[in-house]
Amino acid sequence: MDLRKISLAQLPGVGPKRLESLMSLGITNVYDLLFYFPFRYEDMEAKSLDEAVDQEKILIKGVVASEPVLARFGYKKTRLNVRILADNESIMVTFFNQPWLKDKFETGTDAAVYGKWNEARRSLTGMKVIDVNSDDSIDSVYSVNKSIHQKTLVNLIKLAFDKYHDQIETVIPEHLREKYKLLSDEEIVEGIHFPKTETQSDEARRSAKFREFFLFQCGLQSIKREDNQDNIGIEEKYDQEFIQKFIKSLSFQLTEAQDRVVKEILADMKSNHHMNRLLQGDVGSGKTIVSVIAMLASVTAGYQTAIMAPTEILAQQHFDKISKLLTPLHIRTALLTGSQTKKEHNFITSDIREGKTNVVIGTHALIQDSVDFKNLGLIVIDEQHRFGVNQRKAMREKGDNPDVLAMTATPIPRTLAITTYGDMDVSRIDQLPAGRKKIETYWIRSQKVEQMYQFVTKELSGGAQVYVVTPLISESEKMDLKNAELIYDKFTELFGKKYKIGLLHGQMPNDQKESVMSDFSAKKIDVLVSTTVIEVGVDVPNASVMVIYDANRFGLSQLHQLRGRVGRGEKQSYCILIADPKNEAAIERMKILTSTNDGFVLAEEDLKMRGAGDMLGNRQSGLPEFKVGNPINDINILEVAQEEAKRLYDDEALNNDPETKALKSFISDEYEQLNNFD
Repeated sequence: MDLRKISLAQLPGVGPKRLESLMSLGITNVYDLLFYFPFRYEDMEAKSLDEAVDQEKILIKGVVASEPVLARFGYKKTRLNVRILADNESIMVTFFNQPWLKDKFETGTDAAVYGKWNEARRSLTGMKVIDVNSDDSIDSVYSVNKSIHQKTLVNLIKLAFDKYHDQIETVIPEHLREKYKLLSDEEIVEGIHFPKTETQSDEARRSAKFREFFLFQCGLQSIKREDNQDNIGIEEKYDQEFIQKFIKSLSFQLTEAQDRVVKEILADMKSNHHMNRLLQGDVGSGKTIVSVIAMLASVTAGYQTAIMAPTEILAQQHFDKISKLLTPLHIRTALLTGSQTKKEHNFITSDIREGKTNVVIGTHALIQDSVDFKNLGLIVIDEQHRFGVNQRKAMREKGDNPDVLAMTATPIPRTLAITTYGDMDVSRIDQLPAGRKKIETYWIRSQKVEQMYQFVTKELSGGAQVYVVTPLISESEKMDLKNAELIYDKFTELFGKKYKIGLLHGQMPNDQKESVMSDFSAKKIDVLVSTTVIEVGVDVPNASVMVIYDANRFGLSQLHQLRGRVGRGEKQSYCILIADPKNEAAIERMKILTSTNDGFVLAEEDLKMRGAGDMLGNRQSGLPEFKVGNPINDINILEVAQEEAKRLYDDEALNNDPETKALKSFISDEYEQLNNFD
């Protein structure tokens, strides 16, 4: 019997009002109720008072030594005091706003109370009264709301388990349960809701974590396979000899990592499967040249290609680099942005429509209705997380199911790569080009800012260019942060007589931003004071110093992106963090950044410290909500679950197994929402 089809109204005491309360927790049927797991447990083992720690939650057992006294105060507030003799000591126990507990205490009878211990007063703030005859040593704590109480929810779960426990079907195939020593679904439900021992609880939770991750990964694999079946891709039969000749003509040699991902991408393009690949690599790892090779391959196969960048600055930069590489090969490139005149726009889009332009580099302007491609074969989406779901979809619809290569310079932790991008193939450039010098990173407090000025003077005199980044554009009454305009004035005062100081921020008109960046690239500006508008993609090889004010206001990944704007040339580069962190977490961020240049290590740490929502900006882009597993802490279980899900969908013998068919049927019902997950 499918428990998902059994109404909660089948349980005693569940009427329309209670149904509504349960639905407010996301519980709509008996299956949901049984798999609505507690988020933590409380130890119900009685503790000796000599072992109790101040403010610790403990269970004490003893004899009621006095009549309970109930006092009322304030508006509908009560205080219940009762003395309990425990370990030969008279302990005052106080319950707030639980007047009904008065009847639970009778002088001379046994009592068990759970609450918070106050060592100084040798007293307990009571939270609940426990049945002295109960064998349960662990008490489950559930996430509830005002509509439904813990006790009510626990009673309903017990009723459901007693009535339906023998109908709980196990969805994980037997070969996996044996391989990883996993419990059945019935054992999981019992062990999580009603554990008799800590060992039983641990085993049940370990099995539940694998189950949850595995089902989710199976859902992603299902979407991926369906995408491949429904969307037959383009077979891009590129000129392999021409591509190899181009690679050999480059002024540098591809790293082993670049060579590996190029082969992965080209193999996808040549197959008849639709390519949906994420290329991730640290700042300066050489993703752009990899994308150029892919675009060139597509052109030799007779297709047009497009690369979409999040800003005009980055699009212009890509255009300059790509056209320089491809124009000598008689490949026509074009730049399409929102700031171009209507005449320019019409001329460029006309050539795109007629197929005269082979490679188009642009911003969001590429997804306008006026842009039509004759034969689009490959889309490259740079800094793909900066685009919304609908924008990426609109770009894909410009062709007949073109291959997609998404790129990001923001290192993605394994956790996010496995969950958020589980339906994509992932290529990772985990190696920097030979000869790249490590960026030396230092953290100073604001009272030592004079040392930074001296260092900047020394570097400028040696011909270096300097970035100075601040969190705000102009002064704010609410936040005591250094602002770009104030810093610009300070640097102009200190260095303006000898050096050119520039200012850049997001509120400037696009043409003004372009002008400032062009001047900085052409060495007409020596010090560029900027907000985080320069975080992604800006490439000025001569810039070798990055100064970041109020660095504690940024996350690790963002600081690493900013640091990555230097260290792109032959000079030794430096990053100076100016910060006065007020808490341990902020201090730890500064220490981590000064200890490593590895963006993937930093991304993992950032995820642990801040969580996926903060890292990626919104819930839709973050981790799905798991009930039991924590993808960050349980990364090893998550990885194993992903491997087994892939194996299940790839292995023909397993695919024909009745257990697998039952599992896939379960997944298609349970994980339909994954189709909306991006």
